Amino acid sequence: MLKGFKEFVLRGNVIDLAVAVVIGAAFSAVVKSIVDNVITPVLGAVGGAESLVGAFPIAVGKSTIELGTVLAAIIQFLIVAVVVYFVFVLPINHLKKVAFIKKQQPTPDDAVTSPPTEAELLTEIRDLLAKQQASSSGTPHDA
Repeated sequence: MLKGFKEFVLRGNVIDLAVAVVIGAAFSAVVKSIVDNVITPVLGAVGGAESLVGAFPIAVGKSTIELGTVLAAIIQFLIVAVVVYFVFVLPINHLKKVAFIKKQQPTPDDAVTSPPTEAELLTEIRDLLAKQQASSSGTPHDA
């Protein structure tokens, strides 16, 4: 049981996934900090508040919908999505495309067939002569 778990954990995909989650969490914290401390105050000033948390409120009965907080989350998502696309997805798709094209092109070995070796030619001649002798000995000869 422990051996199977060890094989599972040490498999390449699991380790890659763990690294991606850790890096993603760290990257998300950086983006959140930029949105909270740079973008939110600027957009909050436009909305008449210190930050987006109090900006663009909509009163619904006794509660308030804070569109500024939703807007901050959308901005954070868009920043992460743009970076992931341009840093990971686009280069990986390009590499896959290049590898696919390279895989489809014939190699020089495939394009040029090598001539038969001397042994192959001699074997072919021997077989043809044997076949010719067998056919000529089976028919009567008029000399």
